[in-house]
Amino acid sequence: MKRYLAAMSIAALLAACSSTPTSEQEGAAVEDRSGATAAAPAPAQKPQTQTTGPATKPLTDQSLSGNPLKDPSNILSKRSVYFELDSNVVRDEFRPLVSAHARYLQQNRAQKVTVQGNTDERGSREYNLALGQRRAEAVKQMMQLLGAQPEQIETVSFGEEKPKATGSDEQSWAENRRADIVYPSD
Repeated sequence: MKRYLAAMSIAALLAACSSTPTSEQEGAAVEDRSGATAAAPAPAQKPQTQTTGPATKPLTDQSLSGNPLKDPSNILSKRSVYFELDSNVVRDEFRPLVSAHARYLQQNRAQKVTVQGNTDERGSREYNLALGQRRAEAVKQMMQLLGAQPEQIETVSFGEEKPKATGSDEQSWAENRRADIVYPSD
């Protein structure tokens, strides 16, 4: 019962937080009050203007002039969720992205997705594989709470084996600490 109430509370909280930012809110800085040491910011992403959002009408391949998963002006074309060092907590700035993909899956029940967990090069191979799996599972769990079905989402960890950036600096490591949402058509 406690688990059910906790899941419902999280779902309600996520639903309340999943609004489209105004142009004034986009790119706004958020203060970290956790007391943890500051990590490098996530790789820069262009602010997105969503003309036909997942909340306004069902997203199908016909809802835009092309495939919404490949339309650069649609949030669904963004596929990476970035994490802090040694963390598998989905950051607030990526919740709208995960929410949009969850709604897309909810509205397209035949669609399947693989969430690929990745880490930077630091840490042992075993630790990185486990951390990558926890990151993938965190994204899957959030998608499920927002309406996607468990059978639609597969998770896999690549650990440090599929880096986006090859450098050995904080900026490169930040790009590699991610979970990628991959559709079969990718």
